Amino acid sequence: MKRLLFTFSIAFTLFLQAEAQQPPPIRGLTGVDELARVYDAILDARFERVPVMLQQACGPAPREACQLLDAVNTWWRIQLDPLSTTRDAEFESKIEAAVAATRAWTAREPQRAEAWFYLGGAYGARAQWWVLRGRRLAAARDGRRIKEALERALALDPGMADAYFGLGLYQYYADVAPRALKMVRWIMLLPGGNRSAGLEQMFRARDTGRLVPSEVDYQLHIIDVWYEKQPARALELLGRLRTRHPHNPHFSQAMAEIQDFYLDDTAASLRTWTTLLEAAEHGQVAESPLAQANARLGIASQLDQLSRGQAALEHLHAVIDARPAAPFAVIARAHLQLGQTLEHLGRNTEATAAYRAAIAAAGRNDPLEIATRARTSLRAIERSSRSSTTQ
Repeated sequence: MKRLLFTFSIAFTLFLQAEAQQPPPIRGLTGVDELARVYDAILDARFERVPVMLQQACGPAPREACQLLDAVNTWWRIQLDPLSTTRDAEFESKIEAAVAATRAWTAREPQRAEAWFYLGGAYGARAQWWVLRGRRLAAARDGRRIKEALERALALDPGMADAYFGLGLYQYYADVAPRALKMVRWIMLLPGGNRSAGLEQMFRARDTGRLVPSEVDYQLHIIDVWYEKQPARALELLGRLRTRHPHNPHFSQAMAEIQDFYLDDTAASLRTWTTLLEAAEHGQVAESPLAQANARLGIASQLDQLSRGQAALEHLHAVIDARPAAPFAVIARAHLQLGQTLEHLGRNTEATAAYRAAIAAAGRNDPLEIATRARTSLRAIERSSRSSTTQ
């Protein structure tokens, strides 16, 4: 027993000596004001300004943080047209470089809290992209890495409010994720979460963070729509984002979709789409051709629901005639909606031609299943035609 106590005493002494030799934690975010301005530009969809702003910010701001924001800039460009994969290779290259750089930073300066914070942020950006592209296992693996990195950041600097954002997201989704995703978490031995604690942490990051308040509001709106079943609250969050970042058309589009699909407020959705169209026509939002096309499709959908199909046709033909190169699948969507509107107007011969055009435009990569929906409508028209002939 004496030998055991002696051995324990030596081990404890060595542990205390090792702890005493550790350098003190390095707290705070370097160059945070410059980086906050860059983040605001990204969320305002001022993508073309970001490279120059990053060059100016990287001096006081760490190079690794600027690498991460460069990747986030590309991520938000993807957000404007999420079905398109044209920017995926660019984003993957940038985010992998950011992950490698921040991971090396934590190895080089393990006592620097911001190194761990930006490592968690890099994993977070990559996880969002993997979720978008359906790679759930990869996203789950990054979820654990996000949690570990941000917990380390907060252990070194408990006052780093921005770090609570990613940690709160993990806590929330680990608790409320659908059953299938919880099975993935169990298989991979991921730590469990806590919904209430996660929300509290996200609110803390939004209210006192320096970099992430707008990003928190954006993620909270998704949570309110999908899990909390609070579309009106989500709409309020998006309204604040649109006010802060009026050049980003994504926020208006998300508002119009919530008004339509979740609040069943067709008139309000029509007003929001119309406001977006006017802003796009005057060059007041990013990616104007894409924004105009999406707005016209949204306006046409609302007009059709209001039994104003004739007015809807004008917007659908405008989209088809413009043949925008940037928007992904927009022509196929326009032809599909044109067929639906013409069918509602009783013009089945023209609707048939529109549905066939939608099938041709959809191509092989058809995530919206436009061709399938058009074929279903064609079969319905054919059945109706045969039925009327036999009567």
